[in-house]
Parts: sequence; structure tokens; C-alpha cells
Amino acid sequence: MPTATDRRAFLIQSGCALGAGLLPVTTRAADGPAKGLVTGQAEGAEVGKAVLAAGGNAVDAIVAAALVAGVVAVPGTGIAGYGGHLVVTKPDGKTFAIDFNSTAPAAIKPDTFAADAKGNVKGDANTFGWLAVGVPGVLAGLQLALDRFGTKTFAEVVKPAIRFAKDGFPVSKGFAASIRGAKARLSADPGSAKLFFAKGEPLAEGATYKNPDLGDLLQTLANRGNVSTFYKGDIADKIAAAFKANGGLVTADDLAAYKAREVKPLALAFAGHTISTPAPSSGGLTVLQTLAVLDALGWPKWDAKDPATTHAKVEALRVAWNDRLTLLGDPDHAEVPVERLLSEKYAKETAERVRAAVKARKPLEGTSDGRPSGGTVHLNAVDATGLTVALTFTHGGYFGANVTIDGLGLVLGHGVSRFDPRPGRANSPAPGKRPLHNMCPTVVTKDGKPVLALGATGGRRIVNAVVDVLAYRLGQALPLADAVKAPRLHTEGDTALSLEAAWPAAVTDHFKAVGYEVKTGPGASLNAIERDPATGELRTAAR
Repeated sequence: MPTATDRRAFLIQSGCALGAGLLPVTTRAADGPAKGLVTGQAEGAEVGKAVLAAGGNAVDAIVAAALVAGVVAVPGTGIAGYGGHLVVTKPDGKTFAIDFNSTAPAAIKPDTFAADAKGNVKGDANTFGWLAVGVPGVLAGLQLALDRFGTKTFAEVVKPAIRFAKDGFPVSKGFAASIRGAKARLSADPGSAKLFFAKGEPLAEGATYKNPDLGDLLQTLANRGNVSTFYKGDIADKIAAAFKANGGLVTADDLAAYKAREVKPLALAFAGHTISTPAPSSGGLTVLQTLAVLDALGWPKWDAKDPATTHAKVEALRVAWNDRLTLLGDPDHAEVPVERLLSEKYAKETAERVRAAVKARKPLEGTSDGRPSGGTVHLNAVDATGLTVALTFTHGGYFGANVTIDGLGLVLGHGVSRFDPRPGRANSPAPGKRPLHNMCPTVVTKDGKPVLALGATGGRRIVNAVVDVLAYRLGQALPLADAVKAPRLHTEGDTALSLEAAWPAAVTDHFKAVGYEVKTGPGASLNAIERDPATGELRTAAR
């Protein structure tokens, strides 16, 4: 069995350390263990660290950070993003999850979008425009997290977000490029045009972006002490009126019915650790299912230099993705076989199929109806007590539905796009249903203490990136920085395989030889915080 040092040397030789087309890993230690740390979106993370320094806990910090990210990281997420998930682990190892995914409006039907056999919708009406929007869950989820686990009030933690909205901030190169990429749709929507254009032209890098209407909205909620009137009351009425005026489906009743909810997280024992992640409709089940198969394979003991080791991981992912795209949906609306998919019996059965495929040098049978997606923000927070939080939330794709509620400054996420628009499927749209998505904020414990928080951004690539890093860090005992540097891969169940450029030629050639359609492409962007419970020392890594 190769040692962790052997594996690390192999990964460095393969080019994963700073080269071969990969971005360098950002790593750091905290400024002493006393106050803790927040990672993720830059402005949000800085605000979160200030909250910790002022005596707030990790939940206070991550909610403040998320509110700032919801103002600043406009292409990826927003205050009216469709939603997300949060996992919080207390110092004693008790773990909780909050689901604030969007829900479909009551007026939606399984055949609302008249999709063809491949799931294509005319004019992308389920992705862009007012029909693509479900009930925004972000504010309800952050309020619930604060009420359950925080120590600060909403009025306290929202102050920095209000400041960013009203005073503005410089448009980054990436932000400017995102506006240009969505120019046709954003410019056609009056509310979006007001935010993202000046004199008819997209805001350029270095221009000041402001959203004073959103600042006023957040200030009103702060004055009222919570977000309740976003869902019931005068603000909800204004939101519903905008949908009615623009042909959307969300009503005041839909907003009033929305509830963020605390849910029992899924958990898996793996390599001496316990991995906790949200239950469906998140991407967490697919992560755990894949790791359960790797565990049944004894995969960590396989030779890291042998391409067959990577082949085994790809086949385990492909089985999990095929199950994901055929069986998973909102468990309140579909029979999701969570226990079976995570059972030892199913893991062993799948492992035998994987061994046979690797031995035969052939792919398992499998198909995919995957669709590309982007956007999303992930944040982690750890405080001095060890309270650990991971949070992911999103618009969906860049700028979500590409429409904005004028007068409120709310750029709307496109949660409806995450449904399979074809009727009769586990993830088909239905009134009040939550769509399947890829976000999987994750917390890892060891001996009853939280030791790692991580998550990623990048649409469907999120799931596989989290699998990769957990497999490297826990399964192969690589240091966090090396686990994050290590090359990643992406599959959605068929024989199309995307490999980052750092993979050695032996791996690429192996997959081509056994029948995969191989291309070079990036993985998701991932960030993580690791804590030594004995000393309080913190380490981070991101790329």
C-alpha cells in the first residue's frame, strides 16, 4: 500500500502543484486560533471575520458574509437568489442542516414548459425570464440560521450588506465580463438595465456598481428586525405585483407559504471520519453514495500511480450520477431511496460492478441528460469554540433568470430551471416542490469534533469536486493543501469525461483507450477550512 508521502509525490509529479493549467491553491493559517476564520467570497469573508472579531459566533459571521455576498457577488448569487443549504456542527459534534431551496409556485404544472423528449424548452423559458423563477429562499434561510444558532440580530449582521448596496463597490474584471456575456437579456429587462448599464453600455471594469433600491429594502427589513415582510406584508405584495405584471407565476400566497426548514443531514462514516451534508434536494447524497462505493472497493489502498485507480473512481461517480438523474427529487414529492443508495449492500453490489468494469477495461453502461450551469457562492466559518458552518447559495446560472424587480433591486434566481421539465420524473416540476440541485456544503467530524468544512461553486461540477477533495484528504490522507491541489475530474454518468490539465498522460490515454470521450476542462472552485480540535489551529485551502 503506498504511503501518503508516496501519493503526495505522485500528485506533485503529475503537475497538480501550481502547474499544467491549474490555478495555484490559496492556503493560509488563521491569525491565531482565538477568533476563528471565514473563507469564500472575498468581501463577505472579510465582513465575516470582522463579526468574529467583534464577538459573534460562526453562524453570525457566515450570515453576515452571505448577506454581503448577496449584494456583491451579483452574477453568482443574490438576496433573491433561489436558495441553498447550510450545515452547522457544534463543538460537541452535533450536526444540523437548513434547507432554503426555492419552491415552485402553486400555478406550475408538470407540463408547463412543453419540453421535447430531450428536455429542451422553446426559448429557454424555464431558464430565463419570469416563468423561470420560484420563491426566493435566501433571506428565510439566513434568518432561520440566525434564529436557531446565532447570537446577533438580523439588524446587526445586515449592516455591512446595506453599506455595500448603497455606497457601491468597483466592478471587477469578472463581473464586467459576466454583464457583457448576458448583455442581450439584461439590457432587455428594465430593472436589470438600470443596474448593469450606464448610457446604454454594460458597466466596465472599475466602474462603481450600486444598488440603492436593494439597500433601502434591506434597511427596511433591519428596521423591522427580521425578514418576515419579504414573505408576508407590503414587500411581499410588491414582489407578487411584479410577477403578475411580467407574466410570472409567483403570487403573494406562494411567498406567504414559503418556509426555510431545518432538516436532518445525511451522514456517512468514511476513513475514520463522519461526513455530514444536506439531504435531497441537495447534491450531498451523490457525494456520499460515491464515497460509500469507494470505501467498499477498498479504493484508498489502490496504487495511486495506476490509472485503474482513477478509473474506479470515475465508474463509482457514474453510477451515482445515473441514480441521481433518474431517482432523485424533492423527497416530499417523490420516493427517494436514500437508505438503499447509502446501504452497505448497494455499495458492495456497485463495487463489484466497478471492479468488473475496471478489469475488463470498459465503461459501465450509462447515459446522461446533463445540462450546463454556473454561478453560486460557497462560504465556510469556524469560530474559537469550534462551531463550524458551511453554506452554499446561488442564483443558478449567471444572473439567474436575468430579470430584476425594479424598485426593489432584486435580481431573481432561476430555481425552476433546476427541475426536469419533462413530466413523470422524480424531478419534474410541481406546485410547492423544491428542485434537485448540486450544492453540497459539507462538514467533517472526527472523534465527535468538527475538523473540516468545505464546499464548491460551479454547477454540476460541484458534486464531483467535493468527492475528489474528500477522497484525497480523508481516503488517501493527503494534507489539505495537496488534496485541494490534486487534479479533478467531471462526469455526469455517460462516457463524456472532463479531466483537468494536470492529469498525467497515462491517465488520459487510459480513458481514451477504454472508450471514453475525453476532453480537458476545469473543475469546480472549492474552498475549505480545517481545524485541529486540540490546538484550535486553522488551515485553509482554495482553488
